[in-house]
Amino acid sequence: MTHQEIHHIPLRSEPSPRFQPTGFADLGAALYDQPGPNGETTRMCLVESAQSMANHLESQGWDDLTNQPFPPLDSVPWVKVVGKDGGYLTSSRTEAHRLYSAFLRNSTLNSKPFLDVLRDRFGLEQDRPVDRRQVAQAAFQLDPLSLVHGAFFAEGKWPHQPQITRAITAFIEAENVREAHSGGVKTDHVRRKQQAGGGSSEGYGMVPFHRTEYTAAKITLHVALDISLFRSYGISNEAADLLEAIARWELASLLSQQMRLRTACMLAVEGDVPEVFANPPQLAERITRLSSRCPELKEVDHITEVVWNSKGKR
Repeated sequence: MTHQEIHHIPLRSEPSPRFQPTGFADLGAALYDQPGPNGETTRMCLVESAQSMANHLESQGWDDLTNQPFPPLDSVPWVKVVGKDGGYLTSSRTEAHRLYSAFLRNSTLNSKPFLDVLRDRFGLEQDRPVDRRQVAQAAFQLDPLSLVHGAFFAEGKWPHQPQITRAITAFIEAENVREAHSGGVKTDHVRRKQQAGGGSSEGYGMVPFHRTEYTAAKITLHVALDISLFRSYGISNEAADLLEAIARWELASLLSQQMRLRTACMLAVEGDVPEVFANPPQLAERITRLSSRCPELKEVDHITEVVWNSKGKR
């Protein structure tokens, strides 16, 4: 039975109704018309994409100052990437493709290519279908967050390319948006006029600029959490509950504060936070408790340290 929670959480823009939506290099702001039941349309804006929201959720559990997970996510396994000198480089918690980051796939574990380690643990063989449960269970023991936010192993040298579906999807939309135009001037107190060899392209002179922000009648955070996906992996109840608790804690932590998504985009929850995301400390305690009880994690190294090959050879 499918158990997928859907939440629509109202947000407000601070400190004013104006906000700066996410932008795309070849598109700008993502604006579109949403059809209504009577043929009318509403001008919509994608304020934050699902990919960007995944980054914001994951950031709740990572300390950039120490390059370590914040509690309670320090109680579950993760993969640490170091250079040949042993210095920290990156991790499965911070890389865009998680366990299939370029830094991980070009690393070695105990002198063995990490891709070979993954292939063996995933049980990938020619002329044999992918066992998605084995893939999920192996990924869980390396970094459970890869089962929360998904991973795609697009490895051409493997007989298969397994994929782990994202279990939590979140994005922010604004409804009935209007443009808010403004601008300014970059002031140069020394050289006010542009001239050859020292113009605006070099950063000199008085350079005017414009910007476009937006206002909206309504801003909403939409969340879909697929609980049944965790249960489909054949892991223990404690492991499935742990994954659910991690997903809830990440979102609860994000909602417990003002969300500063960009310089001119700060959002906060309008009204009460949904009860299932209202108590981050309680969820944190649950994560710590469940991680200590998971049979899958009993004999597992807390940190898997791999060594990156800077030349990219596998």
